[in-house]
Amino acid sequence: MGFDGEYEASTWGWVADQVEAYEASNGAEANTLRDTGIPIMIITTVGHKSGKVRKVPLMRVEHEGEYAIIASKGGAPAHPGWYHNLMADPNILVQDGPAPFETDVRIVTGEERAAWWERAVAVFPPYAEYQEKTDREIPVFVSRAAGQ
Repeated sequence: MGFDGEYEASTWGWVADQVEAYEASNGAEANTLRDTGIPIMIITTVGHKSGKVRKVPLMRVEHEGEYAIIASKGGAPAHPGWYHNLMADPNILVQDGPAPFETDVRIVTGEERAAWWERAVAVFPPYAEYQEKTDREIPVFVSRAAGQ
């Protein structure tokens, strides 16, 4: 997968600003959700329609070298746009610190999803409220470094 295509920043100003600050500081700055102190990571995908490189800060939910990627969209009725990018191509970059690394993602279900969901809610309790707000089951992806 190539991530050297044209980068298109988020139309949400705070998201674009956070990604820019995080990358410029190699993850030393802008590494929490606003003023909460809760750590974030950056995922990089390629737009399934546009082909453009997209970057999104998400809550950092890590366990034994794997990362949960929670497609909550704040409990909205529809999945976030980047969900469709992951479904179209599971090869993404994750940046949790100084440098991004290639990963493969997969949707988890059943007991595995329940375990990751519990970890995610422990890191970011509003996920539980988001699930209550929507009729859709919030998708949980797990990201593993490519080749592992």
